[in-house]
Amino acid sequence: MTRMEIDQGHAIIVRRGDITTAATDAIVNAANEWLTPGGGVSGAIHRAGGPAIAEECRAFVAEHGALAVGSAAITTGGALPSRYVIHAVGPVWHHGRHNEAELLGAAYRSAIDIADEYGLVSVAFPSISTGVFGYPVELAAPVALEAIIDALSHAVHVREVEIVLFDETSYATWADVASDVLERP
Repeated sequence: MTRMEIDQGHAIIVRRGDITTAATDAIVNAANEWLTPGGGVSGAIHRAGGPAIAEECRAFVAEHGALAVGSAAITTGGALPSRYVIHAVGPVWHHGRHNEAELLGAAYRSAIDIADEYGLVSVAFPSISTGVFGYPVELAAPVALEAIIDALSHAVHVREVEIVLFDETSYATWADVASDVLERP
């Protein structure tokens, strides 16, 4: 585990683990635009949280339509330890030719903004877009960390962000990038 203190009492924690067991106020789902259960992180969250999450996602899409890439929506956590799931839609990787960095950063900022709006203090993220969406972890991590730091600088309630990574390779990449990003003046 790597813990980094940033300004104004905010912290970012990078750790290995299973995001479905995170004891934070909310966990973030790496969602698709229709908020349907998928594979990877999304499938794990929906399985662990039970049918209530999928039902709320269907209701959200029925009322609002598909969620835009870079945006986020919130549901209850169902049977998860976290009270809420924030569904953030990251971009599919097209070799950086379709504003992927901007959209990825927006997904992280949107999730933190919603958490702050709900008065939540802690949020756990997976590595958004780096699974089936194909965004290279070594390119996604610095974009995500910069977006998290930016969002935390404006947050009133959110104080702690965890990045929970399932595999050792992703953890090592994120930990290295976090050290580099947070050591800059």
